[in-house]
Amino acid sequence: MKSFMKKLGAFAAALMITLCAGCNSDKGNSSGNSTDSNVSDSNQSGDVSTSEGESSSTESVTPEVPDEPQEWHELSQSEITAAMGMGWNLGNQLESLRNGTPHENGWGNPTITNDLLKLVSDQGFKTVRIPVSYLTHIGEGPDYTVEKEWLDRIQEVVDYVINNDMFAIINMHGDGYYTIDGAWLLCAEPADKQTEIKAKYEAVWRQIADRFKNYDEHLIFESMNEEFDGQYNGPNAEAYANINDYNRIFTDTVRKTGSNNTKRWLLMPGWNTNIAHTVGDFGFEIPEDTLCEADGKRIMVSVHYYDPYNFTINEDMNIAKTQWGKYGVENVEKTNNETYVNAIMKRLNDKFVSQGYPVVIGELGVQDKTQKDPAHNEFRRYWLEVVVSAAKQQGCVPIYWDNGYILNKGFGIIDRINLKVTQPDLIEAMMRAINADGEYEIAAPAGFEKDDAAA
Repeated sequence: MKSFMKKLGAFAAALMITLCAGCNSDKGNSSGNSTDSNVSDSNQSGDVSTSEGESSSTESVTPEVPDEPQEWHELSQSEITAAMGMGWNLGNQLESLRNGTPHENGWGNPTITNDLLKLVSDQGFKTVRIPVSYLTHIGEGPDYTVEKEWLDRIQEVVDYVINNDMFAIINMHGDGYYTIDGAWLLCAEPADKQTEIKAKYEAVWRQIADRFKNYDEHLIFESMNEEFDGQYNGPNAEAYANINDYNRIFTDTVRKTGSNNTKRWLLMPGWNTNIAHTVGDFGFEIPEDTLCEADGKRIMVSVHYYDPYNFTINEDMNIAKTQWGKYGVENVEKTNNETYVNAIMKRLNDKFVSQGYPVVIGELGVQDKTQKDPAHNEFRRYWLEVVVSAAKQQGCVPIYWDNGYILNKGFGIIDRINLKVTQPDLIEAMMRAINADGEYEIAAPAGFEKDDAAA
C-alpha cells in the first residue's frame, strides 16, 4: 500500500461525538498497477470519549480458556470457502494505538461489544477479520511474554464473533509497519537483527497459538499484515526471503502447540499483500506444512484489493476519482476496470485456488467521496458488487474493510456507537454477489443505465 494512513475526522452520530478514525493499514496498491501517492498521517493517540464512557481494553472479564479440544468439523477447501462467505473487518480497534500501545479505543471507536458482532452477523456476514497489534504488550526477551490482559481481551472479542456463528481471523497487524514507532517485525532489517526478530516472532505466536489451541475450526490465524520494506519500488529479494521465513516460523510454531492447531487453517501473505507481487515470479513461497495432521492442505493465501487507487482510497480530492468503470461519465476512473477485476481474480485462482490453497482477500473497499460527487455511493456499490462477484466466481473469500468511520473518506458501513447500519445498499450489494448461484448481470449505478457498455 502507498503510505501508512490514519484518518482523523468527525464521526457523525446522534450524540455528535467526535471520533478519530485511524486506519491501521497504508491503503494503496494491492495488485501492482496503481499510481503511487502518499496519504497524510494524523495523530491518533489522544483520549477519546464515547457514548459508553472511557473504557480501557484491559478491563474485561477474564474469559474461560477451553482446557479440552472443542469438537472439530473438518472442512475441505471448497467447504471452508463457502462457509466463510462474505467477511467484514473490525478495523481500527485492537490494532489501534494510544501513546504507542495497542488500545481498542485508541483511534476513536467505542469499546467492542457482543451486540456489535450480533449486528454484523444479522447483516449476513459469515467471517470477521480482527486486526490485532501487540507492540508494547510484549515483554522483554528472551521470553517476550505477551500481557495476559491483552490476550484475554483478544479472546473475549473472538468469542463474540464465534458465538454469533461467524468465523474469526486474528492476525499480527501493525507490528511490521516501518511507520510505527516501536515496530519490530521488520523484514528489511539486516541479518544480524533478524535472529532476534524471528525469535520474538516465534515466541509471540507460540503464546497466541497456545491460548487458542483448543478452539474449533471457526478460528483462523493470519501470520501478519502488509509486511514489506516500507518502500514502493517492488519486492526486495532479501526482505522477501525474510517474509517467507516468518511464514514458515508461524506455520511450524502453531502446529507444534498441538490440539486443534495441528489441523487449523492458517492464512499468510506475500509482499505487502500485493496480488501481483504474490502471484508473480517475485519470490513468494508457501511453506511446507509437514506438521499438519489434516487430510489435505490447510494453508490459505492472504491478499488485499484496493484498485484502482484513485477511485478507492486516494484522499486528495483534487485528483481522486468518484466514478469507475464502463458506466462512468464524469470524473471517472476507467483503469483497472471490470475486465481487469475478472482477470486479476482469475490469476489468483490459477496460482493458488486451483492448487488447493484458498485465497482470502482480507481487505477491500472504497472510501466515501459523496461530498465531491453525490453519485459516488452508487459507483461504490457497483465496484463492490463487481469485485465480490468476481472473487466468488474464482473461489476467493472477500472481506470488506470497515474502519468505523462513516463520513467523508471513511469506509464505515455500520455505526458502532449507535449500532445502526449506515450503508444498507453496500451491504445488500455484497450479499447479492456472494450469495449468487453463478454469474449474473450486475445493475448499473442508478441513473447511469443509459451509458451501458456503449461507453
